[in-house]
Amino acid sequence: MEQKNDIARLLEWYMAAGVDEICGAEPGLLLHPANEQAAANSPLPAVEPASVRPAISSLAQTTVAACKNARELCEKADSLEDLKAAVEAFEGCALKFNAKSTVFGAGNPQAEVMIVGEAPGADEDRLGIPFVGRSGHLLEKMLLAIGLKREDVYITNILPWRPPGNRTPTDAEVAVCLPFLKRQIEFIKPKVILLLGGSAANALLDNGDSISRLRGHWLEYVMSDRTSVAALASFHPAYLLRNSAQKAKSWSDFLRLLKKLKEN
Repeated sequence: MEQKNDIARLLEWYMAAGVDEICGAEPGLLLHPANEQAAANSPLPAVEPASVRPAISSLAQTTVAACKNARELCEKADSLEDLKAAVEAFEGCALKFNAKSTVFGAGNPQAEVMIVGEAPGADEDRLGIPFVGRSGHLLEKMLLAIGLKREDVYITNILPWRPPGNRTPTDAEVAVCLPFLKRQIEFIKPKVILLLGGSAANALLDNGDSISRLRGHWLEYVMSDRTSVAALASFHPAYLLRNSAQKAKSWSDFLRLLKKLKEN
């Protein structure tokens, strides 16, 4: 029974890390045909049990345990307020210990549009509010251009804590924090999810395509109850501040969003 539990934890860790396929039914070496017979006649040396590396490292075990804890906390939360308190008390992600603030979602809890970014930046970490820096100001202007105010939408991130130096979050960090985002979506029940940046789109949609391939058409996010929500990926405002030539594409994405909202 203990061996089965170890295997189950190992598989859960692989899934959290993004491993989704195997190369073969059992390990082996890729041999040149001319060497196959020689290899068959030369048995591999025996390996002492003490020298075998554990299948699950302590870091992997910690991550799997943190993912499980995050899911359990989400299941217990009956409201956004409960969930926010759970996130603020959660200590399963090391990013929290270097961050100044826990940046939970903000905005209209009955919003039709939910906007998801990657992680808080320096300004967000300082104030504890998502999208309040230069990227946030640009986002507000883009929303106003299609008739939406900041208070009309709900804004959040994949991660509630700022990665040091604004580095890209690791797969393990995303896996640990993702249950909190998914639970927010279940509470908000938006009509549309706007995903800003490739990292946000990849994490929530479990897709490895680039943002250039994902943007420009409607996608779908499926909640735990199998209810689907329309999702639209677009460039992150921080990227647009560095690459103003891409603003025209983002404008077309926002017009696509406006059209969707007017359909019903």
